[in-house]
Amino acid sequence: MSSRIPMPPPPPPAEIRNWPDRAARLADRALALDALGRRLLGGARLALFLAWFLMLQLGWGMVGVLLASLGGPILDPVTMLLGLIVAALGIGVLVPAVWLTARSVRQDRIVRERLVQWALLDRHGPTDARLRAPVLSACWMLLSAVMCGIGLWLGFAVPAGVSREGAVSYLDGGYGLVAYGMGAALIFWINGLIGLTKAVSHLRLALRVTGPVTRRQDPRSASSEPPRPA
Repeated sequence: MSSRIPMPPPPPPAEIRNWPDRAARLADRALALDALGRRLLGGARLALFLAWFLMLQLGWGMVGVLLASLGGPILDPVTMLLGLIVAALGIGVLVPAVWLTARSVRQDRIVRERLVQWALLDRHGPTDARLRAPVLSACWMLLSAVMCGIGLWLGFAVPAGVSREGAVSYLDGGYGLVAYGMGAALIFWINGLIGLTKAVSHLRLALRVTGPVTRRQDPRSASSEPPRPA
């Protein structure tokens, strides 16, 4: 899993950098950028993103059992008790999923900051090309756009299914099912926005730090050495 990939430490300060040559610095830079890129957009990171999304939907679906029983036309005590038990289990799933999702957003911010620090050390074409990760970015964008689309559709379709008598016309489960449907739509929408923000931010960041070369390299790099006398 991406959480088990050790995060590279930040590059040493300029005054204590002791790479023997530019090749050694580029090798360490490539290792750090590859590891940080996997933590942001790698396949394992995408699997975790989907797992936490499914945990959110599972937990909210279990809470939806209680909402459906409350919104039904007849309140059965047995059904009510069963709904309370399932909802309590659902909250036990939902709370860790929310915490994991928020934690991943905070960790992504730290990873991006460290990625910038390593990227600005130098420039190297093959390493910079891998950092941009256009295929992975496109996968994140596509999947997240689908989530946002489903969330948007549910956000309009569920309220539209409410009849004037106060029941959902296609399920006859009352406003409890409407509340569940709106919550499911919100989970789709929020996770889709998280994924879109991640992919777009990474692409913009990679283009910014691997764009035209400026005088930001280490003074000891080959590109900034004083010209040799003829």
